[in-house]
Amino acid sequence: MPLPYRWLTSLMARYNGSSILIDCGEGTQIAMKEKGWSPKPIDVMCFTHFHADHISGLPGLLLSMGNADRTEPLLMIGPKGLSRVVASLRVIAPELPFVIDCIELNEKEHIIHLDGFKIEAFRVNHNVTCYGYSIIIERAGKFNVENAKALGLDVKYWNRLQKGETITVDGKEYTPDMVMGEDRKGLKLTYCTDSRPVESISQHAKGADLFICEGMYGDPEQFSKAKDKKHMTFPEAATLAKEADVKELWLTHYSPSLNYPSEYIKAAKRIFPNTVAAKDGQSIELLFEGETPKGEEKS
Repeated sequence: MPLPYRWLTSLMARYNGSSILIDCGEGTQIAMKEKGWSPKPIDVMCFTHFHADHISGLPGLLLSMGNADRTEPLLMIGPKGLSRVVASLRVIAPELPFVIDCIELNEKEHIIHLDGFKIEAFRVNHNVTCYGYSIIIERAGKFNVENAKALGLDVKYWNRLQKGETITVDGKEYTPDMVMGEDRKGLKLTYCTDSRPVESISQHAKGADLFICEGMYGDPEQFSKAKDKKHMTFPEAATLAKEADVKELWLTHYSPSLNYPSEYIKAAKRIFPNTVAAKDGQSIELLFEGETPKGEEKS
């Protein structure tokens, strides 16, 4: 439930002009406005499951997007029944100037390829069907100019090979691997709420640059309650982060009885030192290896 200083669950990720929203709890658009971000450019919405604290903010957000003169189609991804749930919520938001397309998840794992990135959905263990998500940006190797010149390839073909296209010139076939180096490390964000710790989470979070995971209960003495309600404690989330060898863990989705999550962070840090008790509005810029933040120079 929302608190005076804490909204309900939602994550917004932005990449290359695209915005991806995962979950849309009550108050999401207000939290977004407080952050200074706009809902208009959201291209994709993913829903972990259909409990109200993860989707009840949707009608108002859709209306705001419509009032901002958005006309581009909106893609929604979520468990089986998504179309029916969205149609029900849209009883109070019936007229929108854009089309909504739905992808319903019915397998343990799904991969959805989008423009410049992919979303991996994976089943977790809650008391209703629930999915976690990874947003993955793959990064191709560097273009080898010397190889391209040695092959005698005109510059006009370079860009097509960089984009992964195979081309034929004067009857000879050229493939991207002839001019591209090995793939470089990309970026990965994994998000999981409302689940007991299960192997599928650590598998899909493997090597993530940022792992955002539910920490419903901070007090280890509430383990039995977490187990009964299919949620996690801080130490359980930290154990998953350690198993997955992620760079950083943000805890979220706190119980309303947990007023000060930072008071319980030490137990999690003993298991996984780079653990953060996340707060509303917290954000981070994830960078490719070798990149520096805007405004900074390499030393």
